[in-house]
Amino acid sequence: MENQYFEIVGACRIDKEWKPFRKVVTAANENLAKERVFTDIGSKHRLKRNYITIESVKVVDGE
Repeated sequence: MENQYFEIVGACRIDKEWKPFRKVVTAANENLAKERVFTDIGSKHRLKRNYITIESVKVVDGE
Protein backbone atom coordinates (compact mmCIF):
# COMPACT_ATOMS: atom_id res chain seq x y z
CA MET A 1 0.00 0.00 0.00
CA GLU A 2 1.22 3.46 -0.85
CA ASN A 3 1.77 6.18 1.72
CA GLN A 4 -0.77 8.99 1.84
CA TYR A 5 -0.66 12.46 3.29
CA PHE A 6 -2.80 13.04 6.40
CA GLU A 7 -3.62 16.38 8.00
CA ILE A 8 -4.03 15.98 11.75
CA VAL A 9 -5.58 18.69 13.90
CA GLY A 10 -5.52 18.66 17.68
CA ALA A 11 -4.13 20.25 20.83
CA CYS A 12 -1.38 19.52 23.31
CA ARG A 13 -0.99 20.66 26.89
CA ILE A 14 2.13 22.72 27.45
CA ASP A 15 2.61 24.62 30.73
CA LYS A 16 -1.01 24.18 31.93
CA GLU A 17 -2.35 25.53 28.64
CA TRP A 18 -3.79 23.61 25.67
CA LYS A 19 -2.11 24.80 22.49
CA PRO A 20 -3.57 23.87 19.08
CA PHE A 21 -1.52 22.20 16.38
CA ARG A 22 -1.95 21.17 12.75
CA LYS A 23 0.47 18.67 11.19
CA VAL A 24 0.72 16.96 7.82
CA VAL A 25 2.38 13.54 7.94
CA THR A 26 2.82 10.63 5.54
CA ALA A 27 1.66 7.18 6.58
CA ALA A 28 0.12 4.02 5.17
CA ASN A 29 -3.16 4.48 7.07
CA GLU A 30 -4.96 6.71 9.57
CA ASN A 31 -3.87 4.80 12.68
CA LEU A 32 -0.20 4.99 11.73
CA ALA A 33 -0.58 8.72 11.07
CA LYS A 34 -1.96 9.22 14.59
CA GLU A 35 0.92 7.21 16.04
CA ARG A 36 3.41 9.36 14.12
CA VAL A 37 1.92 12.54 15.63
CA PHE A 38 1.90 11.10 19.16
CA THR A 39 5.56 10.11 18.86
CA ASP A 40 6.70 13.36 17.18
CA ILE A 41 4.99 15.74 19.60
CA GLY A 42 5.64 13.58 22.64
CA SER A 43 9.32 13.36 21.80
CA LYS A 44 9.76 17.02 20.94
CA HIS A 45 7.91 18.44 23.97
CA ARG A 46 8.41 15.50 26.39
CA LEU A 47 4.66 14.94 26.73
CA LYS A 48 2.76 11.78 27.58
CA ARG A 49 -0.06 10.71 25.27
CA ASN A 50 -2.80 11.84 27.67
CA TYR A 51 -1.55 15.44 27.16
CA ILE A 52 -2.08 15.20 23.37
CA THR A 53 -5.57 15.16 21.85
CA ILE A 54 -6.38 14.54 18.22
CA GLU A 55 -9.58 16.20 17.01
CA SER A 56 -9.62 15.26 13.31
CA VAL A 57 -7.71 13.33 10.69
CA LYS A 58 -8.16 14.03 6.95
CA VAL A 59 -6.55 12.62 3.85
CA VAL A 60 -5.06 15.41 1.74
CA ASP A 61 -3.72 15.39 -1.81
CA GLY A 62 0.06 15.09 -2.22
CA GLU A 63 2.12 18.16 -1.53
